[in-house]
Amino acid sequence: MRVREDLSVVDTAARLDSLDAFRGFVMICLASGGFGISATANAFPESHIWQSLRFQFQHVPWVGCAFWDLIQPSFMFMVGMSMPFSYSRKSHARTPFLSLLSQAVFRSLLLILLGLFLSTGPKDSMTNFSFMNVLSQIGLGYTFVFLLWRRSFRIQIGTLVAIFLGYWAWFALTPVVSPEVDGTLLGLPRDWPILKGFTAHWQKNANAASVFDQWFLNQFPRTEIFRWNEGGYQTLNFIPSIATMLLGLMTGEFIRGSQNHRKNTLSLAAAGIVLLGCGWALNHYGYCPLVKRIWTPSWTLFSAGAALLIFAFIYTTVDGLGWKTWSWPLKIAGMNSMALYILSQRLTGWTADLLQSHFGQNLFAAAGEDFIPLVRSNLVLLCFWGFAWWLYRQRIFFRI
Repeated sequence: MRVREDLSVVDTAARLDSLDAFRGFVMICLASGGFGISATANAFPESHIWQSLRFQFQHVPWVGCAFWDLIQPSFMFMVGMSMPFSYSRKSHARTPFLSLLSQAVFRSLLLILLGLFLSTGPKDSMTNFSFMNVLSQIGLGYTFVFLLWRRSFRIQIGTLVAIFLGYWAWFALTPVVSPEVDGTLLGLPRDWPILKGFTAHWQKNANAASVFDQWFLNQFPRTEIFRWNEGGYQTLNFIPSIATMLLGLMTGEFIRGSQNHRKNTLSLAAAGIVLLGCGWALNHYGYCPLVKRIWTPSWTLFSAGAALLIFAFIYTTVDGLGWKTWSWPLKIAGMNSMALYILSQRLTGWTADLLQSHFGQNLFAAAGEDFIPLVRSNLVLLCFWGFAWWLYRQRIFFRI
């Protein structure tokens, strides 16, 4: 793990300011837990505005998409985008390929282990062997994406097509459960809308990947037999997630190879719209439902398109137009994204308690009882960002 760097190295021209800002945007959303908006909206059930915000800042139950569903794929897309910038610098320094590969493998293993660590709570009596955490998912696919770095466009596109068609066909050929099945037998609420027709191949807790997990996760020591994941997430989500990271890798390579900001902006926007449209069409016409929790091929295309459009906006304003000032808070967060993520996963409650100890138990109620979640989340986020700013000033950057 690399901890301290010279800013003269970190802030080279080879570093893309918009990528740091994009990373920071994603990480601030993650670290804030949605800024407390969803919980605050519970106090305003009659408000159309608050309920609309509530929908956008929580995951949809199964089929569909809200803004909050786009955070994880944006994170994974960004990981792929970072590869060409990170490994190209090492390649130019004449680092042998086998050395780079060993670094990628080590990074994969470290991410998987860190994901397991974060998935295991303080009340667990043993390691929770679950690989659905975003870090474990990235770790499982990272080395495969590295092996596609600097490969030809034809090979990269061929890999994408193979993943999409292969994963889709595997689900489509797996027998489906009866539409009359009692959903409670699958761990679903009684009012759960059981998918029917062809889309039933992607039913929650009754799909190809869930069958695999019922075998795979029970190979590890457990306090009880694994039957299903409450959220419907699956270990094998990492396979289509490779496509998400690969699309990010291809975007990063494209940006590195062109200094024409106008052309880049138009290309990014066009590609984003095409991917978004393809994912939507697959869902709309019943070929493949849009489900983030099992990372369906339609979701992979749709979410990558959305991530591309978000990045295109940041790239245009920061690198294209040179408006960098507004993105400075995002860049600070982006340059220590791993530290922010771990803080948010382990120290959110502890930080909130400390704030109340120092500034009074009524601190979060300063704007009224209804806004406690909003104030709490944003004050904790401010503390985390302040720590990231301090790390930046000390020239300390945590890297895996």
